[in-house]
Amino acid sequence: MIFLLLTGSGMFGFGQLSSNLPIVVVTTPGGTDIPNEPKITADMKIIHNGSGLVNNAGDTGNVYTGKVGIEIRGRHSASLPQKPYGFETRDEAGINLNVSILGMPEENDWILTANYNDKTFLRNYLAFELFREMGHYAPRTVYCEVVLNDQYKGIYLIGEKIKQDKNRVNIAKLNPDEHSGDDLTGGYIFANDYYTEYDSWLSNYSPMNRRDADVYFVYFDPKPDILTTSQKTYLKDFVDSFENVLYSPDFKYRSTGYRAYLDVNSFVDYFIIGELSRNVDAYKKSRFYFKDKDSNGGVIHSGPPWDFDWAWKDIKENCIHFNQTDGSGWAYRVNDCNNWPVPPSWEVRLMQDDAFANQIHDRYFLLRKTILSETSLYHVVDSVATLLDEAQARHYQKWDILGINAGTPEYGEQPETFSGEIEKFKSWIARRLDWLDANMVGENSSGDDDRAIFRVFPNPVAAYLRVESDEIIDRIIIFSLLGNPVLEKNECGDFITSVNVSELPPGLFIARIYFKSGEV
Repeated sequence: MIFLLLTGSGMFGFGQLSSNLPIVVVTTPGGTDIPNEPKITADMKIIHNGSGLVNNAGDTGNVYTGKVGIEIRGRHSASLPQKPYGFETRDEAGINLNVSILGMPEENDWILTANYNDKTFLRNYLAFELFREMGHYAPRTVYCEVVLNDQYKGIYLIGEKIKQDKNRVNIAKLNPDEHSGDDLTGGYIFANDYYTEYDSWLSNYSPMNRRDADVYFVYFDPKPDILTTSQKTYLKDFVDSFENVLYSPDFKYRSTGYRAYLDVNSFVDYFIIGELSRNVDAYKKSRFYFKDKDSNGGVIHSGPPWDFDWAWKDIKENCIHFNQTDGSGWAYRVNDCNNWPVPPSWEVRLMQDDAFANQIHDRYFLLRKTILSETSLYHVVDSVATLLDEAQARHYQKWDILGINAGTPEYGEQPETFSGEIEKFKSWIARRLDWLDANMVGENSSGDDDRAIFRVFPNPVAAYLRVESDEIIDRIIIFSLLGNPVLEKNECGDFITSVNVSELPPGLFIARIYFKSGEV
């Protein structure tokens, strides 16, 4: 039984909060309000007794107990009643302290994502999970409930901040003393986002479908006050060189065209996530890229994904790509609508290469048989709804927003129950998939339709080799170049499987894939 003391300003007395979710308790000195910036020092404890067990806010923290530096983060989301927070775990001296939180790898930079603008609690979580299932990094997140200064704040996602780290964006750390040669070439994370003159640079190219607009790229990690002049110049010059090629007549050439600058697979998968969710922000803001050192590949990757609370919905705005209720519209055409910030027209140009469009087509329909099937997507949605069923009642007692437009202005009736929001979300996904199935860019380029379509990555590989196919995989045998079998995985029985190759010596090997159909 939970006893609540309700006052005119909200819920209090949550020391006795019990939940099946982890509980995050934050206490600031004297109950001080958390500012937008700078971070203030606070105490935090995180309680989680394990899956299926009850957590109590009054218990001692058993995941983390200690100091944090915490601030409000975000832009539009920071203006909403349920505030999002960024925090650093710190020691008693105020020095950043790397810790593991709720099974996530050790680090010190973390995010508490609010859900005021997402009544399903799924929009960010699902996008991140799908991109990760596609074989890329996306921030790990865990659902939790937050108590701040003895005031209940609702359901949050606690998770990883996007940054360079071996367990996050796994690129080389760029040090301030690296000014030449391979050292200078990475790693960088940059973005299309809100910008200032101080933290960004101006592209040499306006969008193809918005010729009177300027495009800015934002230095993200390392931060602009850490980057040296030569490092800023290098990154700008590299992106300039890529755009010079992309917008040239010869941009399609395999060896000297845009493919020499891009990790195409990541751009294909990012496109699919952005379009599946019809995310108005997928290209114009919180759109991240990263580049490792040339010795580690040195091309531009798309991702990680971020900021999907305006996605998966029909938005009341004057833009045909986002206000349609029949599932139609192209998020990558956002410049047609004169939104701000202004994104580059990279995808618009890339779509003029049939090979790129066909790669998206093949990849999309391959994924439709696995992680993008209605069965798979609805399983994730229903699993989260079940997990949150108890906590959502408390959340919506605190934030009485069911049945009304809150946050993003949306078309249509707003469900008055959490279960209604879940059904609305699933119906939206169904309409979107139907439209994408009928209108997906490109065409089937796999040749003989009877042959299996498959993808093997990463290559080179150090630990786990991942295989995805549109047919059920039976077994995989890896051979040496002499033809001797060195590793075998039997009875895979799925469209997706992984093979642990970490015990094999460095070198070249041949993988033979056997399908249930008998094809090899």
